[in-house]
Amino acid sequence: MSIRLTAGEGQQYHLSGRLDRDTVPDFWRQRDQWLPADTAFSLDLSALSRVDSAGMAMLLHLDKQLRSQGQQVRYQGVPEQLKLLLTLSNLGTFFDDAEHQEGV
Repeated sequence: MSIRLTAGEGQQYHLSGRLDRDTVPDFWRQRDQWLPADTAFSLDLSALSRVDSAGMAMLLHLDKQLRSQGQQVRYQGVPEQLKLLLTLSNLGTFFDDAEHQEGV
């Protein structure tokens, strides 16, 4: 299974599949093809079946890139596996701050 980014209603996007060391490199290289152009949007992560440290790193880099371009992303449905990885990396509050809370 690979990674898929699909557009929902309005400014809602859904990331699904495996976000791991096997899928991240190709997906990241192709980011210009799938990055949303919206200035603010929500990214639903609830359909991710697996997330490892490579997936966590990709999401952190994605967030940094979007913010440097003046875009705002809010995360929904953060999987427990990702929350655990963030906690173990001392980034447990990453999705807790006001800029990352659910909804746009």
